[in-house]
Amino acid sequence: MTSTMRALVLREHGELGALRLEDDYPRPRLVAGHVVVRVTASSFNYHDIFTVTGMPGIRLPLPVVIGLDVVGVVEEVADDVTGWRPGDRVLVHPLDSAGTLMGEQRDGGMAEYSLVEAGQLISVPDGVTDVQAAALPVAYGTAHRMVVGKGAVHAGDKVLVLGASGGVGTASVVLAKQLGAHVIAAAGSDEKAQKLLEIGADEVLNYREVDFYQWVKEHYGKPARWSDETGMDVVINFTGGDTWHPTLRSTKLGGRILVCGATAGFDPVEDLRYIWSFELQIIGSNGFATEDFEALLAMVAAGEIDPPVSDVLPLSQAVEGLRKVRDREVLGKIVVTPGSGE
Repeated sequence: MTSTMRALVLREHGELGALRLEDDYPRPRLVAGHVVVRVTASSFNYHDIFTVTGMPGIRLPLPVVIGLDVVGVVEEVADDVTGWRPGDRVLVHPLDSAGTLMGEQRDGGMAEYSLVEAGQLISVPDGVTDVQAAALPVAYGTAHRMVVGKGAVHAGDKVLVLGASGGVGTASVVLAKQLGAHVIAAAGSDEKAQKLLEIGADEVLNYREVDFYQWVKEHYGKPARWSDETGMDVVINFTGGDTWHPTLRSTKLGGRILVCGATAGFDPVEDLRYIWSFELQIIGSNGFATEDFEALLAMVAAGEIDPPVSDVLPLSQAVEGLRKVRDREVLGKIVVTPGSGE
């Protein structure tokens, strides 16, 4: 057994060039309560961009191996760990028992091996590939808690998904369709819009060419304070910024707005009149739970969903994959396979 491994390492904050592919990063050593996982697949999230560039008020212990989503095979098991053995296929809950996030506060999935608390392990069922499983944790776990767990999306609802081409966006489209909703997906290009139709969206709009509030008015009517027949039943908005005010205007009387982030700005222009006069429900959702991952794995195993994956890359091309995420050139997820031969 070697004492080093290949890993994508962040030693100082900066642009993507701050990431280094190192061949001699220390291989994790087994400690009590943990297992060592041989990583077979890990996927990127936009959160990885924030980790690289740095986040105000959050100090990270550098160096760190990035990558929140981890899937692999158990390689070593501590003597005090029961229920797991070498060879088990596992998905890793991104948070440990102390609330520490993989790939941010501790080494994550963009490496050949990862040290994981036994309590973070979730069995990957037969019929689910490593790539499919790696696409799930942060993006699909977040979307599942929001779209399914909050009980705010129902069969027949008209659901507008903003930022629909990314990980959480495509997950929201797929999961809302599973619930029987009529899904309208907003994307930044005609190419992405076409792909969203292919994964299940009923209608699409290019937000770079049309104002989505005007689109809603034209296709579904201007929301009215005396009728719930016009406007959107649900708007999924995890972008914030300048999309927030038109979201308020697009949502019908008694409609719901689901929020799990604010990638375009957390302090948008607000207008409380819409919230009370249209009796809007603003429903926040934060994070994910083991139950979300288990439900998603079961859905994949049953053939009910198949997470869209834009690219599957070796570790040597991981930085380019993260650039695509940063520049929003992706529909769905980018998965990296650290153990693949190159």
